[in-house]
Amino acid sequence: MIFNLGSINADYFYDVPHLPGPGETLVATRMAAGLGGKGANQSVAAACAGADVYHIGSVGTDGDWAVQRLDGFGVNVRHVRLSEQPTAHAIVMVDTEGENQIVVFPGANMDQSVTSIEHALGEGRTGDWLILQNETSHQVEAAQMARKRGMKIAYSAAPFDVQATRDVLPFLTLLIMNEVEAQQFEAATGTPISALPIPNALITTGKDGAVWYNLPQGDMLNVPAFAVDPVDTTGAGDTFAGYAVAGLSQGLSVEKALFRASAAAALSTTKKGTADAIPDHATVEAFLAS
Repeated sequence: MIFNLGSINADYFYDVPHLPGPGETLVATRMAAGLGGKGANQSVAAACAGADVYHIGSVGTDGDWAVQRLDGFGVNVRHVRLSEQPTAHAIVMVDTEGENQIVVFPGANMDQSVTSIEHALGEGRTGDWLILQNETSHQVEAAQMARKRGMKIAYSAAPFDVQATRDVLPFLTLLIMNEVEAQQFEAATGTPISALPIPNALITTGKDGAVWYNLPQGDMLNVPAFAVDPVDTTGAGDTFAGYAVAGLSQGLSVEKALFRASAAAALSTTKKGTADAIPDHATVEAFLAS
C-alpha cells in the first residue's frame, strides 16, 4: 500500500501567449479549473498505475468536490480531514510551448493534524510506502511515524527548501528532485547528491529523462524520456513520481518502474491540466506496446 501525506489544490489554468515578465499584464486566451496539488497529483498517478493509495490531507469547507474527484480516481480518501482554513489553490499560466508559471496559496494544506496522520499510518505495515512533498505541514512527524513502522519513505523536495529537505533526510528511502532542485541543494549544502547518506535518489531532467542513484552501491541508472508533442508540462514531474513509487511498491524492478513512469509523464504532457491529464495504466501500457 501507499500512503501519501499530500497537498490538495484547486488549480486554475490560464493559457497565455507567453509567460509574463515583471510588471507585464497579459490577456489569457483560455481558462479552466481542476484538481491539483503535488500530493493529489501523485496520489492520482499512483492509483492510475494500479496501486492501493490512501491520501492523508486537509481541505476547507469549499473542498468537498476535490475529495470526490480523488475518490473518483480510485484514491482512498477516508483520511482527508476538514480544516477551518480554505482549500488550497494554484494559479497556473501555460504558454504556447507548454511551459508554465505557478503561484500557490497553501491554505488547508498547512493545517494537517498529527493525530489524523498517526491514525492513518497506523494502518501501514512493514514495506508499505509513505509519499511526502514540501506542500504540507508535519512532514517530519509523518516520516518519523512511518519509519518506526518499517515503512519506506519517498520525498519530493518541491517546492524546494533546503532546511525542509535536511529535516526529513534521515528518514528517507528515496529522495526525488528535479535537476534545478538538485543544483540548489548542492549549492546550499556543499554535498553532491551522489554523496548523500540515504539509500536512493531520483533526479528528473525533463526532456533528458531521469537518473536513479543507488547510493550505498554507487550505481547509476539513466532512464530516457519519450518524445511527444507537449501542450502542458504542468504535473509531469508528479506523474513520474507517483508512477515510479507505485511501480516499486508493486515489485517492479527499478528499471521497469522508471521506464513506465517516464512513459506516463510524457503522456501527461499531451493533455492540458494536472490530475485530469494523468494517464491510466492501460493507456500507458498501450503506448509502450506501440
